[in-house]
Amino acid sequence: MKLSEAQELLVAAELRLGDGHMGEFHVFECCDRKLHVYITSRLRKRARKAGMWGAKSMLGALKNAMYGFDPERPRSRGGSDGIFLVDRKHRPRNPMMTKLFDEFLDKPDGAAEEIAVELEIDLETLLPVRLVSHDLRLLGLLARGDDEDRLVLVDLDMGS
Repeated sequence: MKLSEAQELLVAAELRLGDGHMGEFHVFECCDRKLHVYITSRLRKRARKAGMWGAKSMLGALKNAMYGFDPERPRSRGGSDGIFLVDRKHRPRNPMMTKLFDEFLDKPDGAAEEIAVELEIDLETLLPVRLVSHDLRLLGLLARGDDEDRLVLVDLDMGS
């Protein structure tokens, strides 16, 4: 996928998002599995505030969803692009943990629960993940299925 195609897909996903909660960005095929990637109004708001909505860095990160999630290597060893778990037990705590857990999953506003309801899945089964590229990480929740996965992106982290 080229960045120009990712840009077109993002524009179309934003139109599907409208005033709603989430809109599908694209369906990737990886390792004989489908990966449905969704953007949320929360991601759009935070990315716009950071000046990253539609930026080359964001498009590159979205494009890296094509690598999918590898359950054999669920955690990044550094230097790898793809989808990786974010763990509550990691030390030292980092900004990605704060954004995903403190500001989203553990918040009583119900935004994470809304995603679970929309995906028709129990909240406890959603995996907190990061979609990694060189200079930007998109944060989200991953629902694993028998033959397809669904990734809902809710925030971003530009690292240090």
